Amino acid sequence: MLRVRTGRSLGFCHPNYIKLHPNLYVSKHKPAVVLEYNLNKNAKKTMGPPKLEPPSPDKYLKKHSKQLEPPRKSEDVPKIYACGVRKPPVPGRTDRPLMGIQTQRDFLQSTSLVPKKPKASCVDTKKGDKQYLENSGLVPKYILKKGYGEVPAYLRQRTEAEQKAQEEYERFVREQNVMPQLSDEEQLAAIEGLKKKWDELHHEYQGLPLIIDTLSKKTRKIRLEEQMSQLQKDISFLERFKTIYIHKN
Repeated sequence: MLRVRTGRSLGFCHPNYIKLHPNLYVSKHKPAVVLEYNLNKNAKKTMGPPKLEPPSPDKYLKKHSKQLEPPRKSEDVPKIYACGVRKPPVPGRTDRPLMGIQTQRDFLQSTSLVPKKPKASCVDTKKGDKQYLENSGLVPKYILKKGYGEVPAYLRQRTEAEQKAQEEYERFVREQNVMPQLSDEEQLAAIEGLKKKWDELHHEYQGLPLIIDTLSKKTRKIRLEEQMSQLQKDISFLERFKTIYIHKN
């Protein structure tokens, strides 16, 4: 069977078909293509390359045979020590020690005559485990610090600045004599009167019927809600500011 081009498709044709049709186009590279196709047809039909020599039974796979061996240390590479200099070797058993070596240190002066006082501790388990009292929280440490409970300096400065600004503003108002100031008694009386009026409106609001179906009932309810809301705003305004001035008009 030969592979030839017939029209728009490729197919395998019998040689007699080509003889019966001499005008059929046949490529000049056809013999080389057929030879290459037949040579490589069964090249990889077996496992692995076909020309690979099988391993010898004597050279079987051994344990750790595929592990990389560490590089061998050469004798010419100098050793590097942590201290920079190699320490002297340990003296042997038969070596005689050096005699006559004296130190210049005065142990009487360097050693404290007064024993060191141990840290305060407490035992908190039956096995004898102890902890130091300094960081245990059992000793009042922070309340005994210098300056504990005092107001910080920046808060004192801010309070003094606010008081000074308030005094200057009050003095300016008194000098200009623009508006009279509301006293504390009058301010408390005004707040009490507003609260009393709000209680009366609230009592009236609670007396409204549950079913509000007429226009007059709806209007009355809206009017009471608006009056109570305005009274709440006035009460919060008077309670928020300590200094209130009354306009002459």
